[in-house]
Amino acid sequence: MSAGPRAGFRLMHVHAHPDDESSKGAASTAMYVAQGVDVHVVTCTGGERGSILNPKMDRPDIAENITEVRRQEMERARDILGVRQDWLGFVDSGWPEGDPKPPLPEGCFGLMDPVVAAEPLVKLIREFRPHVVTTYDENGGYPHPDHIMCHKVAVEAFHAAGDPERYPGTGEPWQPQKLYYHHSMNRPRTQALHDAMLAHGLESPYAERLQKWTPDPAFDARITTRVECSEWFGVRDQALLAHATQIDPDGFWFWIPRELQQEVWPTEDFELVVSHVPSEVPEDDLFAGLQPDA
Repeated sequence: MSAGPRAGFRLMHVHAHPDDESSKGAASTAMYVAQGVDVHVVTCTGGERGSILNPKMDRPDIAENITEVRRQEMERARDILGVRQDWLGFVDSGWPEGDPKPPLPEGCFGLMDPVVAAEPLVKLIREFRPHVVTTYDENGGYPHPDHIMCHKVAVEAFHAAGDPERYPGTGEPWQPQKLYYHHSMNRPRTQALHDAMLAHGLESPYAERLQKWTPDPAFDARITTRVECSEWFGVRDQALLAHATQIDPDGFWFWIPRELQQEVWPTEDFELVVSHVPSEVPEDDLFAGLQPDA
């Protein structure tokens, strides 16, 4: 059992690809780990069809061995964050491009039946017994087919894991108490960082994105939970850099000075979707209202 004020709590993040655990909620993950929380990352696919986004890694030897490379990157990020991690073993769907977009590849995660794909996740939930589960919203955070399927699978597993009639043979039922969606890359945060960069006479990497990003106050209002975790932004950045094929160290991820991020937006943000314990929002803690080893 981990030492710390939060020993006994368990948190599960369900993500689509290796690197998602580092780009979404990684600072709060590192904070909770430091406090003694047992954190389990579930990665639905191997990221086999992910593009090589770091030009320094865009080499034939990397492309030929991308599956193993991405597994090794995940191992490094896992160790940096201090989490345990499991693969569900599904195949990356890739990002379909074109107009109209081409059909998804046969056998990929995005074409799975969510009820079927949820079975290994139900098994992991029943083994790990998380108090809290996080994943993406119904749009996947962004409309990648694997992110949307990840949402469907995680929600199905969250509700089914506690039902003894569902998924027999996958362990003793366990009902997680709270389900959250990630909202870390929300528009108000992006706007605030953009404005701060300009106020300091610096070029913002978000100008073009904000021009194309139609404000949606109703969607932004879905954020219920802001976890202050700025002290761990450095750990987040190291976990991101571990995914060297996906993260360019000279790219937009690191254009905003960390000190400015900590000052302007020191939280990672979530939406409380389901709670089986009394919960009052807004919150500042994913474990608000919970007791360890419930």
